[in-house]
Amino acid sequence: MKALRILSLAGLCAVSCAVAESKPNLVFILADDLGYGDLGCYGQKLIKTPRLDRMAAEGLRFTQFYAGDTVCAPSRSVLMTGQHMGHTWVRGNAGAKNLEVQTLRAEDRTVAEVLKGAGYRTALIGKWGLGELGSVGHPLKKGFDYFFGYLNQGHAHNYYPAFLWRNEEMVRLKNAVVPVGAEIYGAPGAGYATNKVEYSHDLIAAEGLKWLRENKDGPFFLYLALTMPHANNEATRALKNGQEVPDYGEYAGKDWPDPEKGQAAMITRMDRDVGRVLDLLKEMGIAEKTLVMFCSDNGPHKEGGQNPEFFDPNGPLRGIKRDLYEGGIRVPALAWWPGIVKPGTISDHVGYFGDVMATAAEMAGAACPPGTDSISFLPLLRGDAAGQQKHAYLYWEFYEGKGGSQAVRMGDWKGVRKPGLSGPIELYDLSKDVGEENDVAAGHPEIVARIEAAMKEAHVPSPNWRFGPRR
Repeated sequence: MKALRILSLAGLCAVSCAVAESKPNLVFILADDLGYGDLGCYGQKLIKTPRLDRMAAEGLRFTQFYAGDTVCAPSRSVLMTGQHMGHTWVRGNAGAKNLEVQTLRAEDRTVAEVLKGAGYRTALIGKWGLGELGSVGHPLKKGFDYFFGYLNQGHAHNYYPAFLWRNEEMVRLKNAVVPVGAEIYGAPGAGYATNKVEYSHDLIAAEGLKWLRENKDGPFFLYLALTMPHANNEATRALKNGQEVPDYGEYAGKDWPDPEKGQAAMITRMDRDVGRVLDLLKEMGIAEKTLVMFCSDNGPHKEGGQNPEFFDPNGPLRGIKRDLYEGGIRVPALAWWPGIVKPGTISDHVGYFGDVMATAAEMAGAACPPGTDSISFLPLLRGDAAGQQKHAYLYWEFYEGKGGSQAVRMGDWKGVRKPGLSGPIELYDLSKDVGEENDVAAGHPEIVARIEAAMKEAHVPSPNWRFGPRR
């Protein structure tokens, strides 16, 4: 009987190990305010990004992939919940005025919760922005087993902070900080350093590599939410340069203004550390078991004191962060999975942050939560472009500006409405006009009507987020 029990346990272990073996790992690396044209593989000429360019060459490069929204918190809400901007709970950056509406609720299921339920070890390392300490939106209550980094997005402006968080513990750092903005962001931590000792990006990168080493047996999900190249807005106001970096590296000798040197150095430093992640996966022998994705949370900013035209960060696209034109929401997106993703693939598939939910669920053999606006792009990654399902349309809304705005991508057509719900709809044919220079709404009333119907269908009114003049 004892021998049978041992054999039975061994059989169960074998089955369990086989199940774990069949579930791929997922590493999702998110840049902050990186533009569509900021990488060499997307046309950048001045900033060096050799590792991301190599990642594109070894994997898949999306040319029509979109962020969840055009600013931080709502974009990340879309990423985590798989719901577009007309449905997701967090639809804007609320700050101290009402942090609750910028906090994920208990009922908002995240990618991490789905994967944890499927037996994955999960970690968020970097920037969260969807729930503070003690709230139901804290990462540890939203499916993550481990957290290190920033909870509050204002705190995340500061690259030399006085503290970071590890799970629910405050980790004091050696930096001396002038605190600014707690009354704006609803939590302490924002400001700028007068004594710069410990650089947060380097700590976050090191922590990510450490966690991967400790969890290499998988299956695992690492959400590595980097803060580069977001500006320290408080340092910009005080010191006229918000692109904080320990050194300018290869750009130190350039005849450029310091903010431009900082911007380039931040992106190249980030590029280096993405390469370190890929190298480690290869070193540990699990690259073939791991999908790595790299994206940006929205378009490029103009908040660090640099000239946004200097590097042409949005490439051929119109608009930047806080626009619903392509430059504010179309982002660089790469997928790397040796042995699965064919090297050198360039895809014009139209996808967005919300699709990460269904993709992750399918990878894990888990059910996608009901009520999502998510389509798995796993067939595309596996080389079945013909069998890849497509969206009828993608939808965004944004509440800042004069009355806010809405946007719909439907096939090659793009509609933008300002102010939201009531303004005229601009129409662009992206197949001919990727820069959205020619509004052709007058010549295509039937397309405008379809776009308007999609906007009406997609927008579910929220008591917390309303179009109209900002109060």
